[in-house]
Amino acid sequence: MENRKIDGVIFDWAGTTVDYGSFAPVQAFVEVFKHFGIEPTMEEVRKPMGMLKIDHIRTMLKMERITKCWQEKYGCVPADDDAQKLYGHFEEKLLSILDRFADPKPGVVRTVQALRERGIVIGSTTGYNDKMMEIVAPQAAKNGYEPDCMVTPDSVGGMGRPYPYMIFRNMEALKLPDVHRVIKVGDTISDIKEGKQAGVISVGVIVGSSQMGLTKEEYEALSPEEKQEKCGKVKAEFLEAGADHVILNMEDLLKMF
Repeated sequence: MENRKIDGVIFDWAGTTVDYGSFAPVQAFVEVFKHFGIEPTMEEVRKPMGMLKIDHIRTMLKMERITKCWQEKYGCVPADDDAQKLYGHFEEKLLSILDRFADPKPGVVRTVQALRERGIVIGSTTGYNDKMMEIVAPQAAKNGYEPDCMVTPDSVGGMGRPYPYMIFRNMEALKLPDVHRVIKVGDTISDIKEGKQAGVISVGVIVGSSQMGLTKEEYEALSPEEKQEKCGKVKAEFLEAGADHVILNMEDLLKMF
């Protein structure tokens, strides 16, 4: 990064700073679609990750296979009313399990501390709404992770990722004057697009990401060759989405500047 001065880092939450592999929303999405008689694949569930959750459900309902399954079961194309029904069940399910998925990922607390020692402020964006973050944020704080600013889609009129507005709201609150001196770190394609569309430095983190979709135990059980293959695949996906940089884990962020 040519030794560029950085004033602020804006992190995503699930899959980036907490909830290794981003399994809380995945579990909730799977169970909700099953409740309505549709069994989604992991690829279908993971593809829209990072979006506002109602938009995530809308995106899944528009997927060709899921639309076809819905038509076969209900005799019609899924409408927005159907998305709202699924979302009601989704939110209820997610809220019931979120407190179990708020532990900081390895290296996050140390990295944030090191960033602050360098005078860098810490912001955050998320696909969760205010009600969800009222559970996640205090639990994460108990375990040592608490950003200086937190912005949800509720704060920007529901215009979550890939729109850039949550990043701009962080910059306003943290008094960051220059997008070129701000880094956005996330674990999904939506995160990368959010960062790019805001004009900040967009960084994807591989290990523990939703994009990889493995638990810590599953990742650590891989052979060195398997790890290299899976990490390479995620890196390529981030770069294809426009990422300026891709890091293996959170500690690698400190090597960038």
